[in-house]
Amino acid sequence: MPSPRHLLALARDTIPPMHPAGRPYVVGGAITSLLARRVSPGIGMACALATACCAWFFREPRRVPPQRDGVVVAAADGLVSSTADAPPPEELGFGETSLPRVSVFLSVFDVHVQRIPLDGEVVRIVYRPGTFVSADLDKASEVNERNSMLLRGRHGDELAVVQIAGLIARRIVCSVQSGDPVRVGDTYGLIRFGSRVDVYLPAGSEVLVRPGQRTIGGETVLAQLPVGSG
Repeated sequence: MPSPRHLLALARDTIPPMHPAGRPYVVGGAITSLLARRVSPGIGMACALATACCAWFFREPRRVPPQRDGVVVAAADGLVSSTADAPPPEELGFGETSLPRVSVFLSVFDVHVQRIPLDGEVVRIVYRPGTFVSADLDKASEVNERNSMLLRGRHGDELAVVQIAGLIARRIVCSVQSGDPVRVGDTYGLIRFGSRVDVYLPAGSEVLVRPGQRTIGGETVLAQLPVGSG
């Protein structure tokens, strides 16, 4: 029979940890479940189930980024909704030049933490309020509430990662600031309850994913940087 220590280690490897942003919700749900159980076991069970679903939504699974230079990995789990050239958010100062953009749509069932797509440094973070149309619509990149990050890689390549709120998302979390050094695969933010993440790549990058493909944040290779980049 497995020892308690072995079972605990197995549980830690199987059950993903939870992002800190979810802890207040889960603690509040647990307290509500205990209080509701005194009134009705059925209501208490329903509250406990809702709390478990909330904990699952805020999961932050461990990821192992590819050990390859010159590639950009996915910033989020989800479905590639489009790969097309488009101007980056104006607040990042790229101008009106269109760049290769990979858009990933996150449903309520996807992992909702965002991850750094390559080693480098955060140059700029800009939050912009907006509307809350469905994140799977192309115009969501322009009109929805968003948080844009300009990232410079170790070899000078600049790309943008944009967190976009969705139809029912009302909160974007970002834990990095301008000047922070970052590593590929690290968690840097979270969007609650349905959203979208756009990655704008340097000109000349080769996009390696297609619409309809699913991505794993921190692991799926989105693109190859231009020749000479690392």
